[in-house]
Amino acid sequence: MKNIAILVLPRALGSSISIPLEMLSAANDIALARKQKAKLNAIQLVGPHKGAQILSGGMRVDCHNTISEAELKHLIFIPGLWRKPTQAVRQYPAITQWLRQQYESGATVCAVAGGAFFAAEAGLLDDRSATTHWRYFHEFASTYTRVKLQRKRFTTCADRVYCTGSVNAIRDIMLHFIGNYYDTNIANEIAQHFTHELKPSFESELLGRDRHSAHYDELIIAVQEWFMNHFQQQVTVAEVAKHFGLSVRSLNRRFRQATDTTPLSYLQSLRLEHAKQLLKQSNLVIAEVAGTVGYQDTSYFSEVFRRSNAMTPNEYRQLVRNKLFVAEHCQAET
Repeated sequence: MKNIAILVLPRALGSSISIPLEMLSAANDIALARKQKAKLNAIQLVGPHKGAQILSGGMRVDCHNTISEAELKHLIFIPGLWRKPTQAVRQYPAITQWLRQQYESGATVCAVAGGAFFAAEAGLLDDRSATTHWRYFHEFASTYTRVKLQRKRFTTCADRVYCTGSVNAIRDIMLHFIGNYYDTNIANEIAQHFTHELKPSFESELLGRDRHSAHYDELIIAVQEWFMNHFQQQVTVAEVAKHFGLSVRSLNRRFRQATDTTPLSYLQSLRLEHAKQLLKQSNLVIAEVAGTVGYQDTSYFSEVFRRSNAMTPNEYRQLVRNKLFVAEHCQAET
């Protein structure tokens, strides 16, 4: 069982607390319903004070324990802050010390939007990539000069410290954590309840839409670009390795070190993400979708898609089209 803590701070953004809490609680409920008690995790609300705390907008949340009472954690969420994050950091120095101690003991830390100020103040982001809410870019960069601020990224991850540039971006990271702490099937079911459509692939979307910034191996970046331009073709790892002057073993090793996945898995994620867009936006039949993204065997494509998304291509198409929001229809009704 993992011990997970969500920090509760006065004037914090309630959604940055409730989204992780509700998604994790739902994952626990699903695991319990499936009689998978071994996958349950302990979730606590902790903060500088115990009892009722007033969040932004007047929401009241009961804090279970103070940080001094909290045992060692596996995962800690720092909420987004409504205005003046540096003031909050100065007001609660004990939190930065607690975060540093927890991190040094092995905890993973996830800071939502302005919550990155606490992670930076604790020294967890020194010489690492990070992001925060765009409104605080200048203040953050001038205050924490050792942090590699990623202004074009909505999510970052470096050495067990995750950051988001908005409250909404926490959903993608939550799916990643739920996939790791529970399993992929539970993460897929959570995605259907808490996101606009099915989850992006964890590997391709976890670090934001700018995939090239996720690592610094220029050769592997070139390989990724090649995959993006040729994913519709029938290719083998041996052919790609030869194209870039590597052995298959070296390509697999360097690719996994840089991206935390294999070349074939990365290629598959590109194909499936493109297939999702076609299923959502086009009227191509499933065989045509499969062929367009590089799968000649429709049955194999359907099985790979089902394993990745816990539903068939046709079920996915029906789901996302039911969720499409057409603004002009609403305008016509008002």
